[in-house]
Amino acid sequence: MITVHHLNDSRSQRILWLLEELAIPYEIKRYQRNPQTRFAPPELKAVHPLGKSPVIIDDGRTIIESGAIIDYIIRRHGGGRLQPDPATPAYDDYMQWLHFAEGSAMLPLLLKLYVSRLGPAGAPLGPRIEGEIASHLGYINAALDGRDYLLGSELTGADIQMSFVGEFAGANTDRSAYPELDAWVRRFQARPAYQAALSRGGAYSFAA
Repeated sequence: MITVHHLNDSRSQRILWLLEELAIPYEIKRYQRNPQTRFAPPELKAVHPLGKSPVIIDDGRTIIESGAIIDYIIRRHGGGRLQPDPATPAYDDYMQWLHFAEGSAMLPLLLKLYVSRLGPAGAPLGPRIEGEIASHLGYINAALDGRDYLLGSELTGADIQMSFVGEFAGANTDRSAYPELDAWVRRFQARPAYQAALSRGGAYSFAA
């Protein structure tokens, strides 16, 4: 059985959602952020030296990084579900979204959060950060125009990987400026598997 080392209010929530969508049995090892610093507890370093979440353990293998975990679970346990045929161009688009989430989209959102803690000292960086956020969220919004999900009418692992971007953006920017993105977040958050993952994972600040 897959074990998910799950940190509250973190990217590991999307791994629980993936497992619920695929109806794969799993168990949860829970960790709580420090309420003052919001850092992960040191106990996670006993699971992996980086001390971050998500981490899964499956058949003795330890896998880190959300994109790699999603790819691993779908390839090993998905039975062809939640990803396009690897021989099609849609698969290339799918892989692009898997990498775009953390490789591009999350960086300016995180910079906004961290720079805001600097107060006036961080103000000169504000316009550049806001410009990057607008560029990335605008790109996602345009990609969703006329689509329910990133690759079309059906949910894929790309939506699950990108979900934290949309949710985090809603907590740190005005997501209403990106109506297609906002509708997509509301759509996937209404899915039964998403709601089941919330029930199992516990409190999650980025849910509607």
